[in-house]
Amino acid sequence: MANAPAPRYELYKDKKGEWRWTYIARNGLKISMSSEGYKAKADCLHSIDLLKASKDVPVHEAGA
Repeated sequence: MANAPAPRYELYKDKKGEWRWTYIARNGLKISMSSEGYKAKADCLHSIDLLKASKDVPVHEAGA
């Protein structure tokens, strides 16, 4: 995907044949990825939607 836009989410199948995603930042670096594989592509896409919807979730500093 040499000409793919950034930022973006990339979907792919892992070695087990499960769907995963990676978030590619504007500078082209991979900065986030799914923590699990999904058997259904729709479930993988749903996990991206959940992440996008969390933009207003408060940030908590651990140990503070």
